Amino acid sequence: MRINGVEIDDTFAEAFDMMASRILITAENERWALEAAREASGFATSVIECGIEAGIESKADPAETPDGRPGVNIMGTAMSKDGLRKQLRIRVGQCVMTSPTAACFNNLDEGEIVSIGKDLRYFGDGYQIPKRVSGDFSKDDKRLWRVPVMEGEFVVEEEFRIKEGAIGGGNFLVLGENTDSTLRASEKAVEAIKKVKGTITPFPGGIVRSGSKTTSKYSFLRASTNTAYCPTVKSIVESKISAGVNSVLEIVINGLSEAQVEKAMKVGIEAACTVGGIKMISAGNYGGTLGQHFFHLHDILEV
Repeated sequence: MRINGVEIDDTFAEAFDMMASRILITAENERWALEAAREASGFATSVIECGIEAGIESKADPAETPDGRPGVNIMGTAMSKDGLRKQLRIRVGQCVMTSPTAACFNNLDEGEIVSIGKDLRYFGDGYQIPKRVSGDFSKDDKRLWRVPVMEGEFVVEEEFRIKEGAIGGGNFLVLGENTDSTLRASEKAVEAIKKVKGTITPFPGGIVRSGSKTTSKYSFLRASTNTAYCPTVKSIVESKISAGVNSVLEIVINGLSEAQVEKAMKVGIEAACTVGGIKMISAGNYGGTLGQHFFHLHDILEV
């Protein structure tokens, strides 16, 4: 199979189950909603060391938010409910509550309820005030906490939701003749994926330069560089890089469902194939030993 002359490897991306959250941050204007969202989703590229994979999912118009202000949705995914709950509490408390004019709300309609605002209210030192609101934003009444801060007050929803059945690790590899073409193709892929709601690309700018494998010669390492796709060592390892390929980048996608990850992979791959100098699109897998979900590239692109 080829798209615009780019070979599509007959392989699959191997993904796995994760827990997911989706929260909405609002602020006085879009700039400060984005500032809070960037902080709250920082240092969240891989659960290997970060404990969470997170990113900005979409912007929200004032008409879509409970307080009528500009907003930003961020998604966070982790391997366990307790791990995700801890990360949410820390990030909302340290990154959203501290950001000027920001407020924070749950933005998932399904999933297990966890206390976030209920815990963070204690920062008010006894002067926090509960408030109930209702409206089109949620089917149910929301209980909010108004926490006094030096600027005014921090409004946070009492309960957030954590959803099972989210997908982590959907991916594809962009193999190009040089760094410039490979990076441009990857940038185009990320821009296309941003339009697919319910998905994030958690790595810097949505792109991974240091793809990994699940083995290492060092017993203390959980992961090491994916030597099969490293151009600088292709002459001395069992390489999967063909002649003419001198740069490889990976796009990793997490989503609320298999269908959303599949759609994001499809539009991302198609966008990457519009750039000259791209030789092949492949995907990272471990022979089916890591994840429960297999995204076959040929099947995705034939849909």
